[in-house]
Amino acid sequence: MASKIAIPLIFLAVVYLAGTTIATGAKPSFIKSSCATVRYPAICVKSLSPFAKTIQNSPAQLAHTALAVSLKQSQSTQDYFNKLKRFKGLKPRELSAIKDCLEVVSDSLDRVSKSIKELKTCERAKGQEFLWHMSNVQTWVSSALTDENTCTDGFGGRAMEGRIKTSVRAQIARVAHVTSNALALVNNFAKKH
Repeated sequence: MASKIAIPLIFLAVVYLAGTTIATGAKPSFIKSSCATVRYPAICVKSLSPFAKTIQNSPAQLAHTALAVSLKQSQSTQDYFNKLKRFKGLKPRELSAIKDCLEVVSDSLDRVSKSIKELKTCERAKGQEFLWHMSNVQTWVSSALTDENTCTDGFGGRAMEGRIKTSVRAQIARVAHVTSNALALVNNFAKKH
C-alpha cells in the first residue's frame, strides 16, 4: 500500500521540483522537435506538452518528465490489473495471465522509479561517472519496456480471444508507448550531455 502512495508522490515531486528551478516562458516547439525523434511522436507531444513550462528547452528536464509520465502510466496500468483480477467469470488462464501481467508491470514500475532517481544523479555527474549512471537509466528503462511487452505474451492464442485480451493489449500499448518515448528522450539527453 505504501508503494501505491509513494509512486504518485514521486511523480508530483519530480514535476514540481523541476518546475521550481526554471523560469516561466514555455517552449512547446522544443517539445515538438524533440518528440519528432521518437517512435510515437503524437503521443509524446500530447503527454509532455502540459509540462512545457517545466521542461523549457532542457533535454534533461524533458527526459525527467517523460520518465515521470511513464511512471504515472505504469501506476495506472498496475491499478487496472489489480481491478481486473477481481472480475467475476474470468477463465483460469485469463486470471493467470492477468496475475503475470501484474507482476511484470510492478517490476516495470520499480525500474522506472529507480531510473528517475538515477537520472537525478546523472545530472550532477561528469565523465565516466555520468556514463555509468546513464547506462543504469537506459538499462532499467529498456527492461521496463521489455516487461511491458512481455505481458501480452500470456494472452497469445485463439483461446484467449475476447474483451479481456483486447482491453489488456490496449492498456499495455499505452504504457509501452510512453515508456518507449521516454527511453528515446533519455538516449537523446545522453548524446547531448
